[in-house]
Amino acid sequence: MIWNSGWRLASAVSNAGGLGIIGSGSMYPNVLLEHVRKCKAATNKPFAVNIPMLYPAVEEHVATVIAERVPIVFTSAGNPATWTAKLKDAGITVVHVTASVKFALKAEKAGVDAVVAEGFEAGGHNGREETTTLVLVPLVRDAVQVPVIAAGGIADGRAMLAAMALGADGVQMGSRFACSVESSAHPAFKQHVVESREGDTLLTLKELAPVRLMRNKFFDEVQAAYARCATPEELKQVLGRARAKRGMFEGDLEEGELEIGQVAAGIREVLPAAVIVEQVMKEFEGEQRRIAAMGTAW
Repeated sequence: MIWNSGWRLASAVSNAGGLGIIGSGSMYPNVLLEHVRKCKAATNKPFAVNIPMLYPAVEEHVATVIAERVPIVFTSAGNPATWTAKLKDAGITVVHVTASVKFALKAEKAGVDAVVAEGFEAGGHNGREETTTLVLVPLVRDAVQVPVIAAGGIADGRAMLAAMALGADGVQMGSRFACSVESSAHPAFKQHVVESREGDTLLTLKELAPVRLMRNKFFDEVQAAYARCATPEELKQVLGRARAKRGMFEGDLEEGELEIGQVAAGIREVLPAAVIVEQVMKEFEGEQRRIAAMGTAW
């Protein structure tokens, strides 16, 4: 959710009854501090910060969440053993994002309070194994004792109920909230997502860091690089710098990196975060009643 989830979105989701998460991966340390403080002023409910551990200023981000008493931290893209103990010693609940059973077990061993099992359908940076949410969630559920949060391809109440049936204790939604009113993404990016269709995203750049992107001019350049058997160094040159900011935050739909999940094909409008939460819960409860009625009929 880099360039998408700042204090406005996080506080709106928390105020609506969810757990809002600030995506710190696109923030300088002073910017994260500002967002945390504004989020605390905008909600009296719990919220979280996601810290990708490959981020250069990770130590400063950790110091910020500890100093500001952020109640929950989601770590990702790195070894959870590096920071989990320090965060927990500060009284912070720690959740680690994983894309495989192997790393879910490592996260549990590191002492995390819960894991996110994120399937191949998810947007942004992803697992190399391409394990789908449908397969990954029950595998992780059977392997760990800590709570499991399902992610990847979840954007409505039907998918939420399905994840629960697979053994998840909760769900994490990114793409649906990227297309919320409070998302800090550029309006052109949000509209592009709303207009997208099935097959408009693809996982690529595995040699660097796997990422799911929408097709555009930049994506075509990546594909052309693969066609000429480009080396990882050449792929880095094609990627360049600040591609994600250029695409999602600045709205350059041709030259920017447009990260979004497969579920974008089912998103049809930009709505306030509170409305999204309400709709998801109504759908979830409606599907529960439908399944219960099916059982009675049998």
